[in-house]
Amino acid sequence: MTNTVLVTGGAGYIGSHTVRQLVDAGYPVVVLDNFYSGHRWAVPDAATLVEGDVSDRALVEQVLREHDVQSVVHFAAHIVVPESVADPLKYYRNNTVASCQLLSACASVGVQQFIFSSTAAVYGTPEQIPVDESAPTLPMSPYGSSKLATEWMLRDLLSSQQAVDAPTGSGFRYVALRYFNVAGASLDGRLGQATPEATHLIKVSCEAACGKRDRVMVFGTDYPTPDGTGIRDYIHVEDLASAHVAALRHLEQGRPSQILNCGYGRGFSVREVIAMVKKVSGIDFAVADAPRRAGDVSALVADVTRIGQVLDWAPQYDDLELICRTAYEWEKKDQP
Repeated sequence: MTNTVLVTGGAGYIGSHTVRQLVDAGYPVVVLDNFYSGHRWAVPDAATLVEGDVSDRALVEQVLREHDVQSVVHFAAHIVVPESVADPLKYYRNNTVASCQLLSACASVGVQQFIFSSTAAVYGTPEQIPVDESAPTLPMSPYGSSKLATEWMLRDLLSSQQAVDAPTGSGFRYVALRYFNVAGASLDGRLGQATPEATHLIKVSCEAACGKRDRVMVFGTDYPTPDGTGIRDYIHVEDLASAHVAALRHLEQGRPSQILNCGYGRGFSVREVIAMVKKVSGIDFAVADAPRRAGDVSALVADVTRIGQVLDWAPQYDDLELICRTAYEWEKKDQP
C-alpha cells in the first residue's frame, strides 16, 4: 500500500524542504498550509496543496479520508521565542490547541504514524551540555512550553492506543524531533528561508550582508560563555529534512516511538556565526550589542548519540561555513 503523507505547514521553511525530499523519495504528499508564513511557490507541483488550518478538525478529517493518508508530518507552528513571551496565548492557541485538534482528527480517522516538529526549547537551561533526550524538560518560554505540551499529548495518545492495540502489535506511533537551530538553504538555490520578519541569527546576518537590514543586534554579551554571547548548535535545513524522511521510514518498519534531538553536537557563539557570515559574504556589516532577550538561554548544544543509533540517518552538511554560504546565496537572490 502506498503511504500517503500529510505535511502540515509544508509551504514553510523546513516543511518545504521536507516535502521536496518526500516527493523525491516517491511518497504521495498532501500539503496543508494556511500561508501564515509559508509560500505557494515553495510547494512542488507533484504535491497536492490544500489551503486551510490544522485547527479546522472537519477539514483535516476530510483531507485525511479523501487522500487515504497513513502518515502525518506536523510542522505548522509559531516559532519566535520573544513573541511567545509577549503573547503566550497566541502560541498555546496555535501550537498546542491546534495540535490537539489535528491529533483528534488523526485518531478519529486511524492515522498510525505521526512525526512532530518539536524543539530544543523544551529543555530550558540544561544542567549539562551537550543535552540528551533524558534531560529534564523545563522550558523558559511559552514557545517551548507549547511544544512540550504537544509532546505530552503524543505520549498519552500512544499510551491509550497501546492498551487497545496490544494484542495485534499495531497502533499509533510517533517520532518527535527536537530541533536545535535550523539554518541554510538548498544547495541548488531553489528553496530557502523566506519567513517575513525572521529572527534567526544566520538569516538576519545574511539580510544585513545583503543590505536588507542596517545592522545585526547581539542580544546578550554577558553570558557565561567564552566570548559572552549565546552558543547554539546549528543544523542545515537539508539534513533536518532528511531526518524526517528517516523518521518516517523508521515508523513504516514498525519500530517504536521515539524522541530525538536533531543537531550536530557542537556549538558556535553568536559572534562566531556573525564572523562566518561576514567571511562568506565579504561584507563587513554593522553589529550592535543589546540586552538579553526574555526566554533565551546561554548555551544549547545537542547530544546526538540517540538519533544516530535509532534512525538510518547521518548528516551530510555538518559545516558552519556551508550553512552560512547557502543561506547567503539564497538571500542574495530576488525572492519569488
